[in-house]
Parts: sequence; C-alpha cells; structure tokens
Amino acid sequence: MLRWLFGALLTLIGLVAVVAVGGYFALRRADIPYETLAASYESAASRYAELPGGVRMHYRDEGNPEGPTLLLIHGFSASLHTWSPWVERLGDDYRILSLDLPGHGLTRAPAGYHASIEAFRDEVAAFVQSQGLTRFALAGNSMGGHVAWEYALAHPEQVEALVLVDSAGWPETPTENGAIAFQLLRNPVASAIIRDLDKTSLVRQGLVAGFPAHPELVDDVMVTRFTELARAPGHRDIIFTLFREVDARPMATPERLSALGMPVLVMHGAEDALIPRAHGEQFHNAIAGSQLSVFEGAGHMPQTEIPDESAMAIREFLYRVHEGPALATAAE
Repeated sequence: MLRWLFGALLTLIGLVAVVAVGGYFALRRADIPYETLAASYESAASRYAELPGGVRMHYRDEGNPEGPTLLLIHGFSASLHTWSPWVERLGDDYRILSLDLPGHGLTRAPAGYHASIEAFRDEVAAFVQSQGLTRFALAGNSMGGHVAWEYALAHPEQVEALVLVDSAGWPETPTENGAIAFQLLRNPVASAIIRDLDKTSLVRQGLVAGFPAHPELVDDVMVTRFTELARAPGHRDIIFTLFREVDARPMATPERLSALGMPVLVMHGAEDALIPRAHGEQFHNAIAGSQLSVFEGAGHMPQTEIPDESAMAIREFLYRVHEGPALATAAE
C-alpha cells in the first residue's frame, strides 16, 4: 500500500512538473526583430545615429528647425513615444530631439552592452556630439531625469536649462516603488524566471501604478507598445541588468546637486506612486534657484497624463530662459 501511495505521489509530482514546464514554454516570448518593430514604431521623423562602441541610436528630429533645441530623455522601460504629447504642443517654437536609450525603443546596442546611468549619460554625450549641438535645454523623465541631471553635472557648458520630470536619483526606501512588476524585477530569482515570459499583465500593472489618477490612459495600444519594444533583441538583458544593479547607481546628494548652476525646473505629479512627491521637493531644495511645479491629479508621467498643463509649464519656464537675457539687455 505504501509503495503504491509513494508511486502515485511521484506520478503526481511528475505531472505537475510537466504541466509547469509546459506552461513555462507556452508563456515564453521570443525576441521581435528590429525590422518588424520599426515597421510599427518608426515615424517620418525617425533617424539613426551610429555612435562609438556599436550603439545605433534611434531618435526623432521634430518641430521648428529654426527654434531653440530641446532634448528629451525617456524613463525606464519606456521610449521616445512618451514625449509625443509635448512634441505636438511645443513643436511650433522648438526643435525637439527625442531619443531611445540603449535597451529601449528602437536603439540597438552591441552584445554584452553594460547598461548604467553613467553609460547612458555618455551615450547622450556621443549623440550630442554626433548632432553638432553646443547649447540646448535638456529634459528627462524618471530614470531619464537621472541621466539628465548627471549629464548636466558633466557638461554644464552645454545645458542652458534643465527640466526634471518625476526624476529618479534619490535613495529609495523599502516602501517606495511598490508596483508588483518592479518588485519582481528587483528579485534576482523571480527576474530570472520571468525574463523571457509574457509580461503583458505585469506591464499593464506597472503602467496603471504609474498613472493612478488616469488609469484610462493605459489602453491596449500603450501596453502593446511597451511590451513589444521590450522584446527587441538584447533589450531584456539591458533592462534586467539595470534592475539588478540599482543599488550601484550614483545617487543624488545636496552637495552634488549644488553644482547645477543653470536654470532648473522640477516637475512632479502629486499622485506619483513610483517616485514620491517628496523626491521632487528634495531636488528643488537641493538646487539653488530651481522652480518647483507640482501637478495635482497627475502621476509618474505628467507629459502623458496632463499634456496641456505640463507643456504650458515648460513653455513658460523656457520662455524666461530664452527671453530673459534679451529683455534685460533691452531694459539697460
């Protein structure tokens, strides 16, 4: 009898394992070739810059070619598409360059590329050099904000104005970034298991966590874009590397940020559940002369959630940056 029970138990365990393995392989998702993704996600404004080290950076050059230049850097696991609402509202006055960081969007990186905030900062510098830019306004959202202020510290002579949109950079506490998707990605065992699985539901959950005041914006088109672009060859390795090494990132301190002497606008959604409002206030307090705009009813990406209000804020800020010296000269 015991032998029969033991045999039955082994059979049951084997069946469960087969079902689990079969389910795992059924949920696995292969890479999507860049050519396939480009057919869906390029635009007439899409361009590519061949950078040193083998990075082929996708970017868009839009807006008024005669206007001041505004360079935009997206956040983690996002792409330049998140800036489209600002391009529509600011393009009449500004030349707007938006780019995809390595491991994101349509930008290709060589095998073994080691992603980090510093590496992204240096890729932005290579892109700037490739475009012959000398002076421009720089804006970044979330992780892109971290890249932006690191860039401004390294190249202050180039950045005439800095805009931090729900920027990352301050040390996190265990209660922050509470979305299930982000917690799983931070767990080395869980991230290894889910790396190649269909993450549509996790992506949707993470986006809803980012837009707590506007969950209706998280439609199938947005979820599909985030999910498919993350499956470009090599992207998953870079994205998971960024999460595994989050504690190695260079952090913001009042001492470091005090070196930012250009005009700075700190923008933050009051309802941001991923990077709390308090972090925006910390940037404002640490950067002398900075302006703080907190948007009630907005979460992690004000440029998408409240495009009219957030675009107006940056327009007014940049107007003072560009017109202020001229007005002062005229008054003398």
